[in-house]
Amino acid sequence: MNYSSFKYLIKQGWHNMFANRLMTLASVGVLTACLIITGVAGLLSANVNSFVDYLGDQNEVILYLQDTITDQQRQDLEAAFTAENNVERFYYVSKEDALQEQMNTLEEYGELIAGYAGSENPLPASYRITVGDLSRVGDTVALFSQKAGVDTIGSATDLVSVLLGLKKTVNVAGWGLVAALGLVSIVVISNTIRLTVFARRKEINIMKFVGATNSFIRLPFFVEGMTVGLIAALLAFGLVTGAYFGVLSFMSGEGSWLSATYLHLLPYSRVWYWLLGGFAGGGILIGGLGSSLSMNKYLKV
Repeated sequence: MNYSSFKYLIKQGWHNMFANRLMTLASVGVLTACLIITGVAGLLSANVNSFVDYLGDQNEVILYLQDTITDQQRQDLEAAFTAENNVERFYYVSKEDALQEQMNTLEEYGELIAGYAGSENPLPASYRITVGDLSRVGDTVALFSQKAGVDTIGSATDLVSVLLGLKKTVNVAGWGLVAALGLVSIVVISNTIRLTVFARRKEINIMKFVGATNSFIRLPFFVEGMTVGLIAALLAFGLVTGAYFGVLSFMSGEGSWLSATYLHLLPYSRVWYWLLGGFAGGGILIGGLGSSLSMNKYLKV
């Protein structure tokens, strides 16, 4: 196929779009809506994953020690920390350090508890442990809770369980939406192009009889489907981008109760290329696949 023929077929594909503009608008609208919902699901999933990963990096299990703990028991505990592969790092906080931390937290009121230093200090010594795998926090807590010298263990096990469940649910729902909406889009675009093909079925038959190849006949419809997909992708990208900026602006505002969460949202600079690439690739793929599926019946002459 020479360049002039290729250029002609491209123009024919675009001509088909304008000739069937109502169905083209319907296809663009449906595919745009599908891509928007898919993009929102993807952004939600990415932000939930980011937040859970942040908690994983910051999550600490605190082992509060008995006042009667011996040096040997402390050494045994540290050896157990080193042997456990879910423990990334740990450090010891003495009773004096714990009291100083509380004084620093209270700031100008810290002097109110300064008199509890020494033998009057009610705060226990502790080990602060950072775990590597949030899903194994419960096992890690159970492992160290039975060790000699350990009084109690503080950890956000329930919160971790909720967040991991949320992460799994969001991921499953996100991929389910992608599959379902992708299928709906393919069906809609396929039906749209099938109408165009049906209207030109006699022309296609004549082209087949005079020796036109399947690729020569298929290309204009393939161009039509891909163009519909690309237009829908650009519209979806613009709308989702505007909505994401709006969410970031709202959550970063002074006085918003969500302002703390804003710090852990993915900045737009880290997601825009994924959004654009995903929308463009998904739109073009769905458009092209929809057009290909609609042609097979009429090429069998």
